[in-house]
Amino acid sequence: MAAPGPGEYFSVGSHVSCLTCLGQRLQGEVVAFDYQSKMLTLKCASSSGKPNLSDVVLINLAFVSEVDIINDRTETPPPLASLNVSKLANRARTEKEDKLSQAYAISAGVSVEGQQLFQTIHKTIKDCKWQEKNIIVMDDVVISPPYQVDNCKGKEGSALSHVRKIVEKHFRDVESQKSMQRSQAQQTQKDSALSS
Repeated sequence: MAAPGPGEYFSVGSHVSCLTCLGQRLQGEVVAFDYQSKMLTLKCASSSGKPNLSDVVLINLAFVSEVDIINDRTETPPPLASLNVSKLANRARTEKEDKLSQAYAISAGVSVEGQQLFQTIHKTIKDCKWQEKNIIVMDDVVISPPYQVDNCKGKEGSALSHVRKIVEKHFRDVESQKSMQRSQAQQTQKDSALSS
């Protein structure tokens, strides 16, 4: 590869095309380049096909056989966008609380089914927590082991009804996944028996 020589670099905002040693062609806008480690960061078209998204790819130039500059940017790149530090701090705090909640459930000996149900409820209702082995939802509903619909207790009303529906749907989805896995396993066994 014609790696950048001393004093050579890729300008932020330039468009480049790289051919990896595996024959993969990567093309995009230079977001960053570190000369010392020979790492190039490209913003490429989204692999999902969505126009408002981009893929960010880190490329080790030691594993690139060819680099072509499609459009070199000579003007000063635009300033970096400012970060909303309080939003990032809140997100980090929320993630930390979620991880601590998961760790608590594991250390309290909560079953895998209970942990999965907690995650399902938490996706819809953020106000849920563990109290020993019980799941507390909105301080109104308590779900105790074995975490079935019948184990949902609380004041009759919309909160209890809503939580029961979530629990019911969770176990329906789990059962449907299990039956799909069983049928796939049976099909695999049939296929392997036929090929023998």
